[in-house]
Amino acid sequence: MAQRAVWLISHEPGSPLCGTVRFSRRYPTVEKRAKVFNGASYVPVPEDGPFLKALLFELRLLRDDKDFSESRDSCSHINKTSIYALPIGGEELWPVVAFMKNGMIYACVPLVEQTLSPRPPLISISGISQGFELLFGVQGFLYSGQKNDSELNTKLSQLPDLLLQACPFGTLLDANLQNSLDSINFASVTHPQKQPTWKAGTYKGKPQVSISITEKVKSMQYDKQDIADTWQVIGVVTCKCDLEGSMPNVTISLSLPTNGSPLQDILVHPCVTSLDSAILTSSSIDAADDSAFSGPYKFPLTPPLESFNLCYYTSQVPVPPILGFYQVKEEEVQLKITVNLKLHESVKNSFEFCEARIPFYNRGPVTHVEYKVSFGQLEVFREKSLLIWNIGQKFPKSMEISLSGTVTFGAKSHEKQPFDQICIGGTAYLKLHFRILDYTLTGCYADQHSVQVFASGKPKISTYRKLISSDYYIWNSKAPAPVTYGSLSL
Repeated sequence: MAQRAVWLISHEPGSPLCGTVRFSRRYPTVEKRAKVFNGASYVPVPEDGPFLKALLFELRLLRDDKDFSESRDSCSHINKTSIYALPIGGEELWPVVAFMKNGMIYACVPLVEQTLSPRPPLISISGISQGFELLFGVQGFLYSGQKNDSELNTKLSQLPDLLLQACPFGTLLDANLQNSLDSINFASVTHPQKQPTWKAGTYKGKPQVSISITEKVKSMQYDKQDIADTWQVIGVVTCKCDLEGSMPNVTISLSLPTNGSPLQDILVHPCVTSLDSAILTSSSIDAADDSAFSGPYKFPLTPPLESFNLCYYTSQVPVPPILGFYQVKEEEVQLKITVNLKLHESVKNSFEFCEARIPFYNRGPVTHVEYKVSFGQLEVFREKSLLIWNIGQKFPKSMEISLSGTVTFGAKSHEKQPFDQICIGGTAYLKLHFRILDYTLTGCYADQHSVQVFASGKPKISTYRKLISSDYYIWNSKAPAPVTYGSLSL
């Protein structure tokens, strides 16, 4: 007898989603048992967003939900048991225990210790009765003596610790949560919560949580058959939690779209209190491992006052965002250059800025430039022996642009002209600089509705994303040997 997951959902008819997940708890160890017991009929527990939508649809609580649904409204599907089958991604999650009381929906998914096809009789599933007992216990705890929303929020903030005592690893030990509250002696009940030594003070003001995902993409492109191009994404999630109380609890979830690239090599901030083992074991080193964890990535934490980096990660995306070709041919004091750039069709074609810098080292100053550019503008910095191709904020509809021309140099002066030990002879590169807002190459995002805050007041949740180029080099295809990542900067 165990539960795979538990939810508390407030029904809010006036909101866009008609409801908000106020609390959720999953039990990974029980989920692994479900996968073994259910076999081919196993359906995984979904993320909060899809579960919320499916449950409200099944309970007929969605706004303007007037259309007839055969799976829900036909006479052969009259439900008298508060046990439902939720359509999730072409499959059905069953059994789901759910009922609504005082505007709050209580739901859980019991473990079924056998195959689900055909469905066993309900009376044979002991986890269902345990699920009802747990949900009624939670409901009794929340509304016993509860007078206003502030008291309700306080009790919701206590639930994570209470369920550790009353329902460890998904197995119910005591449905009377007040007993668990008394046994662990909450500081909020007996005396003011003690300020932790690592936290310098407390926040007073309007509650708000800010989450920013920044991904940097590196690339080395050679356009050679015998040398593979390389690229990698490195991400960081930065958070700022302005919440009242000494020890507010927050759960932040990162999600990926269906075709998103899994996050790997994840390092988390010390304030994270627990973590799914699948997140920690997802590594880019083991190339033979095809079972990469693709989320959702949940981070329960007790945030510090200041802004902090919640986690770092890497990811190996299928293709670099911009594919490039660069060729340099030397003719006496002149260089003939050809550049072709192509934006991948899957990448958002909206840049804050995008430019290609083309330096010429170990030569004299630029005295003359003849060029033809299909898109954007070219700036010439003669004394710096540098060309900057300003591409702008969008690629054309063809997604391809080109630059060709001839650069003439004057006499070399070692005192003023740029020198580089690597870029000698035919070894040359161009470096791309770009930034795309509200976009990540992996597809990683933080859903505002999946952020759970266990503190007084309803906080404002803000999320941001951006992709930035970092060490994005395209090397002369005529160069004699490749250059790897190093101390190159421009």
